[in-house]
Amino acid sequence: MNVVLHQPEIPGNTGNIGRTCVATGTGLHLIEPLGFRLDEKSLKRAGMDYWPLLDVNRYMNFGEFVKRHPGARIWMATTKARRSYTEVSYGPDDFIMFGRESAGIPEEILVEYEETCIRIPMLETIRSLNLSNAVAIVLYEALRQNGFRGLTREGRLHRLEWKE
Repeated sequence: MNVVLHQPEIPGNTGNIGRTCVATGTGLHLIEPLGFRLDEKSLKRAGMDYWPLLDVNRYMNFGEFVKRHPGARIWMATTKARRSYTEVSYGPDDFIMFGRESAGIPEEILVEYEETCIRIPMLETIRSLNLSNAVAIVLYEALRQNGFRGLTREGRLHRLEWKE
């Protein structure tokens, strides 16, 4: 599974998303321009000590991203979509793209990907969810549909043991 951030602006969000990607074995793809530097303290703080473990790729623009991933299925998460993120079937190699915090994915891109545009249902009075929350919601649905392949599904207590 892959998460794509198109021109993210807030380093804390990208740090949180990076941590989620490390926890799920998901690749993170960043399309420039970024609203921050990748060595920024707030990015590292949000990503904690997991950032060096992250599979992250950078692209100068969306065209370069598409060129480097020909034939990839790209789900476009946008508040403008007609379909819910739960109404589609995700493959294990799919890309889920999210736009920048202030404006989302440009409409020029969305119209080219109308069939793969998805949305998270929410009240009409709300503009959008926090980017890192939106990524987690959609990514975990995609992972669930793929059987959480490779992820630990059982937890353990640190000092005690669960009753049988």
